[in-house]
Amino acid sequence: MPAWTWWALASALFAALTAILAKVGVGGMNPDAATFVRTLVVIVALGGILLARGQWNEVTSGTPRGYLFLVLSGLATGASWVCYFRALKAGDAARVSAVDKLSLVLTALFAAALLGEKLSPLNWLGLLLVSGGVVLVSWR
Repeated sequence: MPAWTWWALASALFAALTAILAKVGVGGMNPDAATFVRTLVVIVALGGILLARGQWNEVTSGTPRGYLFLVLSGLATGASWVCYFRALKAGDAARVSAVDKLSLVLTALFAAALLGEKLSPLNWLGLLLVSGGVVLVSWR
C-alpha cells in the first residue's frame, strides 16, 4: 500500500474518535466554546510537533498564493468545526458523522470540477453508494 493510505486510515480512525470524544465533551458546554477549546488543543499540539522536530522555520516558507489558500482553508475548517459541534450537540454522533462524510462526495465533485481530477465510472458508482449509505445511516 502507498504511504498515503496509512496516513488516510489513521485520519479516519482519529476522525471517528473525534466524533465520539467530542459528543461526550460538548454535552454540558456551548458548542462554540467546545470548538474553541478543541482548536486551542490543536494549535498547542501542532506547535509542539513543529518545535520538537525543528521545523518551526517551515511556517514562513510558503508563497503568498499558498498562504492565501491556507487561510481560506483554515476559515473553511473553522466553519466546518463550528457546524459539526453544533450538530453533535443536537444530534446522535453516528448520524451526524455520517452526514458529515458527505464531504467525501463533495470533495470528489469539487476535485473533478475545479482541479480537473478524473474519476472512473467505478469511482462515480462509489460516490453514489457513499451518498446512499449516508441516507441510510442518518435515516431515523
